[in-house]
Amino acid sequence: MLFELRTYTCKPGMREQWVKWSEEKVIPFQVSKGVVVVGTFVSNDNPDVYIWIRRFADEADKERTYKAVYEDPVWKSEIGPRNAELLFREKIAVTNMSATPHSVIS
Repeated sequence: MLFELRTYTCKPGMREQWVKWSEEKVIPFQVSKGVVVVGTFVSNDNPDVYIWIRRFADEADKERTYKAVYEDPVWKSEIGPRNAELLFREKIAVTNMSATPHSVIS
């Protein structure tokens, strides 16, 4: 399994709106395209930070899913533009990870 730890910085005061938008539109859309969302989190230390973890079976699954999500017309015309209103896209940090043998998340 491959995992992505994605850390987003919301624009000031927008995190609550981002969480609502993400839970109502972004995540359901991505799940419909095959993304497995392991968990979503808000930072207790920074009021603008949102973190989520996505899982893929392997690199080929990740590539297929990326294409299905990010090349979809709904993403390009609706979801992507709204995301840009709520997040600093240039501050998105993605960490690609693999679970260790004793990890309960694997």
